Amino acid sequence: MHRVVNEFIGIDPGKTGGLVCLDREGDIVECTKMPVTETDIWKWFVQFPQSTPSLVEWIHPAIQGIGKSSMSKLYGNYMQLRGYLIARHMRWEDVKPRKWQQSLGISPKKKTENRNQWKNRLKAHAQQLFPQEKVTLATADALLIAEHCRRTWK
Repeated sequence: MHRVVNEFIGIDPGKTGGLVCLDREGDIVECTKMPVTETDIWKWFVQFPQSTPSLVEWIHPAIQGIGKSSMSKLYGNYMQLRGYLIARHMRWEDVKPRKWQQSLGISPKKKTENRNQWKNRLKAHAQQLFPQEKVTLATADALLIAEHCRRTWK
């Protein structure tokens, strides 16, 4: 028996990332920057059915150019978010940034682009897809990941 999925979650696991849930039509159900406390993150997840498919942006355990302290925090957040999904028995997968970006027609970061220019280009793309939402740098990637999730799992 095929079950109809009505909502789709996208997760940008960075401390300055976000959590987004879209409905089947691509309308925003919930869109928030990453909550500060573990309890608030858990409360965000428990409002959705266990059948809600979720995509978490994959984080490599060591990224060149990022300090050890920052990298350990980022990877810790990523693993913690995966733990929440497992604890909720939700359907989820990791997704590499290149995969969700390509699926949405976003060309790779140009060598001439600095990090701020690249992030602002992602934000502009999210704003085009969700004109009714005030897209921020904190929520842009999560919105795009959620849209990729919706297109993939729908």
